[in-house]
Amino acid sequence: MTYGKPLPKIYADAREFREGCLEHELRIQKCGGCGHLRWPPAFLCPRCLSRDTQWVRASGRGTVYSYAVYHVAFDEAFKGDLPYVVALVALEEGPHLLTNLVECDPGAVSCDMAVEVVWDDVTESVSLPRFRPAAG
Repeated sequence: MTYGKPLPKIYADAREFREGCLEHELRIQKCGGCGHLRWPPAFLCPRCLSRDTQWVRASGRGTVYSYAVYHVAFDEAFKGDLPYVVALVALEEGPHLLTNLVECDPGAVSCDMAVEVVWDDVTESVSLPRFRPAAG
């Protein structure tokens, strides 16, 4: 499968996240010491400094914390998507994830709007989490 847009680099600390995406599972880190749920991934907990890290499945539900509607493409490859929405989604579990909002009119997006994850299988080795307005 050919994908004409930039792809994320897969770093060791986010490998579990990317593998989860391929399985259509949104995964975040959980501290084994204090239970803090976090994103982005890190080798130690920012709250208690524990190195005991687990990966847990997130619900895939959240709310729009902040967003921007792009009317000028950040990269030439996104020109056909204009206008598009880049949003910071507050997951139900607490962490915030920078992503795209899809399947909605950019003019209808608002902060605190309920959203849910959908998957964009862009290549055989990369699936991207996007978010859309939550059903019902």
